[in-house]
Amino acid sequence: MELLIKNQQNSNEVELNEEPPSLINFDLAQNVNFNVLGEKSKKFIAKFFPDVTAKQWNNWHWQIRNSFTSFSDLSKVINLSKSEMEVVEKHTNLPVRITPYFASLIDPNDPLQAIRRTMVPTIDETILSKGEQPDPLGEHEDTTVNCIVHRYPDRVLFLVTDFCSAYCRYCTRSHSVAKAKSHHAYKSEWDKAFAYIAQNKQIRDVLISGGDPLTLADYQIEYILSSLKQIEHVEYIRIGTKVPVVLPQRITPQLMNIIKKYHPVLMSVHFTHPDEITEETKFACNRIANAGIPMGSQTVLLKGINDDPDIYKKLAHELLKIRVRPYYLYQCDPVPGSAHFRTSVEAGLNIIRHLRGHTSGYANPQYVIDAPGGGGKIPLLPDYYVGKDEEGNVILKNYENKYFKYPDYV
Repeated sequence: MELLIKNQQNSNEVELNEEPPSLINFDLAQNVNFNVLGEKSKKFIAKFFPDVTAKQWNNWHWQIRNSFTSFSDLSKVINLSKSEMEVVEKHTNLPVRITPYFASLIDPNDPLQAIRRTMVPTIDETILSKGEQPDPLGEHEDTTVNCIVHRYPDRVLFLVTDFCSAYCRYCTRSHSVAKAKSHHAYKSEWDKAFAYIAQNKQIRDVLISGGDPLTLADYQIEYILSSLKQIEHVEYIRIGTKVPVVLPQRITPQLMNIIKKYHPVLMSVHFTHPDEITEETKFACNRIANAGIPMGSQTVLLKGINDDPDIYKKLAHELLKIRVRPYYLYQCDPVPGSAHFRTSVEAGLNIIRHLRGHTSGYANPQYVIDAPGGGGKIPLLPDYYVGKDEEGNVILKNYENKYFKYPDYV
């Protein structure tokens, strides 16, 4: 059984001048330098890839080449549930793609396991609900030149590829990622984006995203970073990625040496659940931090996955231990087929209530809704500000629901 929508082979091949795409003739001797092998990886290799060496497994090219991209592939390593099998003949917005490493973290017998639900499609994905839209954030309306979304005056979103090494089933950009036949990103398109940024001098911050930019080859990433660095008014660069979570083998010394040449560079990493923090991801994130790259986690709030306050608190604490700051807690965007993932807004506020005053401030994310229709990120907090009394004092409510006065007489 296979999904009707399939990825093309070599699907993150990217052209830059006339150099060959990075995945056509990859060399296992290159870009390994990742020597961690967690217990789950070891067991998975022994059971499903007995002829694969640790050197191959720890090569990020090998991981992408051997990703699970169909239900026939997945059925060899997990026992598919009725809901998972029912989706096979239905249309889904995203193809399946799961790296062997990330597949090793999936419970083969529990279809309700958090990681499995984020990666394996179910029939729920084919059900459209009220308010869902292909492009709920209105990014298309704010697209200027190809690749650039310019919503906020001083910063832009630079979409450099539409390929990810693993496809999250609730993806905000399911309308655009994995849609091109070969997922090419072209130097000519990037150059138009650089020209646009150079012409708009109010732009001081560039977020590189996609798809996942860290699936590009080293020389492509360097081309993008070096080109942006040449633009005088660009003060810093951000990279949005889930690679340290689903493909930690990509975080090589070579890649870190490239990125740190173009500081200040920050990284937004997409963590979802404590089970994603393994020996491999710890190693990858510590390598990123040691390269001087600050990391923040952009976590999507998902029903039955991380909407329990204790689960999110555990995730926040584990992230801080590997030097990743819990940055955003996103309300799940209303993309088509996402109703089974979306919680109430009250569920997000409840998590903030359980964090505020009960753990360190660094473990408290900003809970936001990225407003449908292009309204941007809007932060939400429980009602800590109550109002003013007749004397001009601000009335505040703390985490214990106790009330306090602040003399706001200025």
